[in-house]
Amino acid sequence: MEDNTITSQKKGPIRRFFTGVPMLAWLLGGLICVLLERSFGLGLANAMGLHKIPVLFGINTTFKVIASIIESMRGGDAFMARELLNIPSAFIYVLCIFAIPMALFFKVAGSACNGISRAMSHMPLIVTAAVHLAIMFAVFHFWASMSDYRLITLKLMLIAILFTLSLNIINGYMGEFSCSHPGFMALGAYGASLFSVGLFVDDKVLGSPVFEWAQAYLTFPLALIFGGLMASLWALIIAIPSFKTRGDYLAIISLAFLFIVKSFFENVQALGGPRGLSSQPDWATLPVVFLVVVAGVWIINNFVTSTMGKALNAVRDDESAAEAMTVNTRTTKMSAFLFGAFWAGVAGGLFAHVLRYVNPAMFGVQKLAEVLAMVYFGGLNSVTGSIIGAVSISVLGEALRPLGIFKWICIPLLLILVMIYRPTGLFAFRDFNIRSMFGPREEK
Repeated sequence: MEDNTITSQKKGPIRRFFTGVPMLAWLLGGLICVLLERSFGLGLANAMGLHKIPVLFGINTTFKVIASIIESMRGGDAFMARELLNIPSAFIYVLCIFAIPMALFFKVAGSACNGISRAMSHMPLIVTAAVHLAIMFAVFHFWASMSDYRLITLKLMLIAILFTLSLNIINGYMGEFSCSHPGFMALGAYGASLFSVGLFVDDKVLGSPVFEWAQAYLTFPLALIFGGLMASLWALIIAIPSFKTRGDYLAIISLAFLFIVKSFFENVQALGGPRGLSSQPDWATLPVVFLVVVAGVWIINNFVTSTMGKALNAVRDDESAAEAMTVNTRTTKMSAFLFGAFWAGVAGGLFAHVLRYVNPAMFGVQKLAEVLAMVYFGGLNSVTGSIIGAVSISVLGEALRPLGIFKWICIPLLLILVMIYRPTGLFAFRDFNIRSMFGPREEK
């Protein structure tokens, strides 16, 4: 008891305040906040002198002001000093709509939510998870419904989670360094587009539809599976050489594969060539993207915690020792590459149908740098790390967008600092325990 008291005293006041707050309280508090914003956000923003509701919690507003200052220093449009007032206005907006209501909810209902979580812990895990996910989706839905920008940003962030997890299977759990994942994503994007556009849409590149069916959207899961299988099939080109190569050599082979895939789609005019494919049907709605990503996270987490996942870790630590312990390293590597490529292809199919357009330039070195940043920032060998890395880099990338080219200076600098102080990432080698995540917390 004395040790717990000493530990509690060492915590800062903010950390002590949030101790004992379960996931249910965070989700319900978030739901209350987004409903408050939906009802009073526009009026408060106008009262604070803002032209519109801050779309990313005021972060992008701050960087827009910084971008205006930089532009004026470079001889562009004159900077207006009153724009500086947008920064404290956005801060006060976030404080009134999100921070204060959330803190009050924790203070009033935190213990009650902990009691509910304790009661739910005796229910089947699927019931507990379904309740939490339903509230989480409600938060996403109401928050994204405030603007189209929020909606597409949220969709792309969810897709980034799935894409990052698929790469972490190979680079984290198996310990290889693969650069081929944007190629797998491209194959999935084009494969799913061929399925949906080629069969059900009248397109100037692919021609008339094969079928005319009003309920064609029901086939979207098949389109995603088709894109994932196409990526898995092409992954054999990387999986087979992985039996004899590791490290830098495999990285070179996989990078060459990325350029081959990109060049292939650029030169095949039947698929639109460098112009790409468009006319994808609007099937990737927020509920669809959310459900696919949740299913992907669940399946990938089960995969990496299974016997196959333990075999991947054995191959990563010492391949010769793994073989001596009767691990079939060829089957393990093959399974990891095909499985990771499949989910990268599914992410690509979602990506193509969210943007409703796809071209080869979207899957170049910049996409590779982005997903590698997400994997290594969040942490290797960790589902939790991949989720946090994807969300962090996605939000940071959107927040820094007003800075233009300076965005690609800030993000690498952040990664350099992470690599210096946390070489394996922020949340490396951390298990994704759903039961403990949704369960009650220790009271303050």
